[in-house]
Amino acid sequence: MEQKRYSEMSEWELKQEIATLTEKARKAEQMGMVNEYAVYERKMAVAKSYLLNPDNFQPGEFYEIEGDPQSLFKLQYVNGVFAWGYRLNDPDTEVALPISLLKKRG
Repeated sequence: MEQKRYSEMSEWELKQEIATLTEKARKAEQMGMVNEYAVYERKMAVAKSYLLNPDNFQPGEFYEIEGDPQSLFKLQYVNGVFAWGYRLNDPDTEVALPISLLKKRG
């Protein structure tokens, strides 16, 4: 059976996928498989982004990055479920982050 794209999944399917990835990440972490754990974490972040409304993220705003609270992110634009912009501590490098990793400041 071919895997559906996250963009094609219903909210229920996305939540099931996130639960499956959470379990796989937990097992990878327990087995010390750091790279595999990181892959599952990233997939979860992307899947969670499809449960959010990209219109709630405003260009020009500053956001905290989940898992990196010391780093602020300035949003330039949103494309799909990815926020494009830069970290304040590295303004010359544009990066794309899943919107689920962005948290409103304050």
